[in-house]
Amino acid sequence: MTFHSGKCLCGEISYQIDGDPVAAGVCHCKNCQRQAGSAFSTLWGIPKAAIQFTGAMPKCYLDGDTASGGQVSRYFCGNCGSALYSEVPGQKDILYLKTGTLDDTDSFSPDFHAWCDSKQSWVDIPDGVTQMARQ
Repeated sequence: MTFHSGKCLCGEISYQIDGDPVAAGVCHCKNCQRQAGSAFSTLWGIPKAAIQFTGAMPKCYLDGDTASGGQVSRYFCGNCGSALYSEVPGQKDILYLKTGTLDDTDSFSPDFHAWCDSKQSWVDIPDGVTQMARQ
């Protein structure tokens, strides 16, 4: 079994993952761009049962102004503001971890890109990687 760990920028919230992600992707929706302060958000789909958080409790922003119409719960460190993970409607057993918080980011390789209809024009997606206009 693979073990992964990570933390927020200030270290108040850390986590350990027992196992590998069930999904690895990049989200180009405008809300992920705003949350990340970047062109996209890199994500691992992690079964909630496989991840353990320690330290401070993350704060949650309920994002109801989404292109999908569903309310996304966006969790972040209340001290440093690091985005940690999101939960989406209809996937109650999975959280979407922001992979920039991993201690070792070398293992991240996206299988798909979602919401490409709002992708920044200068972002190039490699051939052979699944691209979805929306989700």
